[in-house]
Amino acid sequence: MTTCPALDVRPAPATHVTPQGAAWLASASAHPQNTLARWQAQPASLAVLPCGNAFDVVNVPLVLGRRLLDLLWAEGPGTGPVAVHRGRMLLFAATGTAHRLPALLAWEEWGGSRTAPAPLCHGLGDAVTVPPLAGTEGPSRWLVAPDARTPWLPGPEALLWAFVRAARAADIDFSFRRSGC
Repeated sequence: MTTCPALDVRPAPATHVTPQGAAWLASASAHPQNTLARWQAQPASLAVLPCGNAFDVVNVPLVLGRRLLDLLWAEGPGTGPVAVHRGRMLLFAATGTAHRLPALLAWEEWGGSRTAPAPLCHGLGDAVTVPPLAGTEGPSRWLVAPDARTPWLPGPEALLWAFVRAARAADIDFSFRRSGC
């Protein structure tokens, strides 16, 4: 599917967290007001937030994450917030996704491959490190920053579709490279 840039009405993703997005992120913590106060005092600091309450996180290598983002934005429903941290891409997803996505991938008989490894899914009982609120370059940053009090988050079905498509494309790329094409 090709798109005409002039007809693409999706807004450009924010690269810095808005006050509404910060409130949503903080809502995941046990003490949202303390989390917001800490961010106001140190907006360039990283934070560790629990998963499973406001969001789950699907954690993938950067190359696979780039393929997923391209598919989700070009042919799918888009994404919610997306961050990069320590060479991995963190896709924020609807709660319950961390539990359901691995089961759906197993049903699709996708155990991962050299080109498309299985994702790490963080849900209830897990925590993730999130980048600073300010849009900065570096190893920990927002690609699509939270900009709403209740952002849209993809569920397991949307991510399953993207993972399967990305894995198939990666396997095709890999087979062409091995055959010398």
